Amino acid sequence: MNEKRSSIIRLASIIALVGNLILAILKVWAGLYSGSLAVVGDGIDSSMDVLIAIMALLVSRMVSKPADKNHPWGHGRAETVATSILSMILFFAGGQLIFNSVQNLFIGMKSEIPTSAALIATLISIAGKIILAWSQYFFGKKADSAMLKANAKNMFADILTSVGVLIGLGFTRLFNVGAIDLIVAILVGLWVIKNAISIFLEANLELMDGNKNNEYYKILFEAVNSVPGAINPHRVRMRRVAGFWDIDMDIEVDQNLTITQAHEIANKVENAIKDKIDQIFDIVVHVEPKGNRQIEGYGLMEKTL
Repeated sequence: MNEKRSSIIRLASIIALVGNLILAILKVWAGLYSGSLAVVGDGIDSSMDVLIAIMALLVSRMVSKPADKNHPWGHGRAETVATSILSMILFFAGGQLIFNSVQNLFIGMKSEIPTSAALIATLISIAGKIILAWSQYFFGKKADSAMLKANAKNMFADILTSVGVLIGLGFTRLFNVGAIDLIVAILVGLWVIKNAISIFLEANLELMDGNKNNEYYKILFEAVNSVPGAINPHRVRMRRVAGFWDIDMDIEVDQNLTITQAHEIANKVENAIKDKIDQIFDIVVHVEPKGNRQIEGYGLMEKTL
């Protein structure tokens, strides 16, 4: 499963790398040729996507490595770290766009009116980004990859950036008011920052071993309760490791059972959970005698749901 998932991430990264490289070269060339700094800036933004795709390729190799002595839970968290870095790049790009736009707005700098080459390049960019964003989301959902999903959000934001450039420059040409382009750029920058914060919060939740979706706990408890002899599932902890679930939990069994019988029930609980929840990394089931009721401490209890 890990190798298949890594292959999907690599394929998506290669598509993003090639697609963004073509768009970046096209927009930088068209911007310089037509004298449009807005289109040049849009090309530079696509160049950042090329760097992001290279980072994703490197991460895909790392997450496919098996667990070892120094990394007993594998190398999957490399993807989460990369997602956090991606959010910071997005935040910086959005902030830089806002800063430059506000600065130019106050000093009264006028935006260049695009020639046909700049407009065509921007339209091609929008179409290309739609295809790339859809592909990243598709592969991200297929591999359950937070990094690819984050990159899809980044590319959807890039679509808005290109649309903003197109609208801003178009209105500048129509009304001969350079401030319109700058105001649109500020709004686009705010949207990019919003996406960056959203991506960071999702990645940070995983890095902090958090889980805000209680539906998975309900499914887990249903799986445990379907196993005869398994009683009172409690002290349950679920965390994500690059798309896979790592689960710790306690159950109670009849205290008169042998160790072998209790172990068999624990195995049935593991299998029941795997039947209900996909992409399990590891499950640890601790067996206690019935009536022990040690429900203090960490995790979620069945009665709280």
